[in-house]
Amino acid sequence: MERTIKVTGRGKLSLKPDTIRLRIELVDIEKEYAETIRKSTEHAETVKESFVTLGFEQTDLKTLSFRVDTEYESYQDKKDNSWKKRFIGYKAVHILKIEFSRERDILGKVLYMVARLPAKPEFHLEYTVKDVEAAKNELLAKAVADSKTKAEVLTTAAGVKLGEILTIDYSWGEIEFVSRSVNRLAEPMMAYGAAEEDSYDFDIEPDDIDVEDTVTVIWELAK
Repeated sequence: MERTIKVTGRGKLSLKPDTIRLRIELVDIEKEYAETIRKSTEHAETVKESFVTLGFEQTDLKTLSFRVDTEYESYQDKKDNSWKKRFIGYKAVHILKIEFSRERDILGKVLYMVARLPAKPEFHLEYTVKDVEAAKNELLAKAVADSKTKAEVLTTAAGVKLGEILTIDYSWGEIEFVSRSVNRLAEPMMAYGAAEEDSYDFDIEPDDIDVEDTVTVIWELAK
């Protein structure tokens, strides 16, 4: 019977965010389908043009999702007091994303611009890291190293020797390298500071991004 040892290692990282990610949600409701599409397209173009005025390229804005659904509202029928639904129109939801370096001192201008868009979009602001793959690789390496350290401690204490690795089990789950900050409509942005020269005095120090992951390694025990 093959002698083995199975150890789960845990890797941990604490990263300083270097990138700002802004998601913008445009919602349009119109009676006619074609008009809904037209309005949504118009508002998306306005958003892109507004970012261009701040020095971005139109291609910096990426579409995450776009959908059109029918919209209804509930009402109480005065004749029999029953609750019914009536058609309001077609609802288009267009979600855009843009990322830019924290080193660009432009966040206040971006939020000032978003707050004054005619579509009054909702937004979601996050802090992340630019090189996510490098962070994932470092995290995985730490988890494997931790597993080996634990295995060496156990085998030394048991008076046996650690042999070759037989298997490495890793879940490959999705890890979010994100430090969340601000959510909500653009209107309340005035509460974050006075606007001067088309910019908010917006000062946020995001938390470090703390992530962890595990791997399970099986070694053979040397004879």
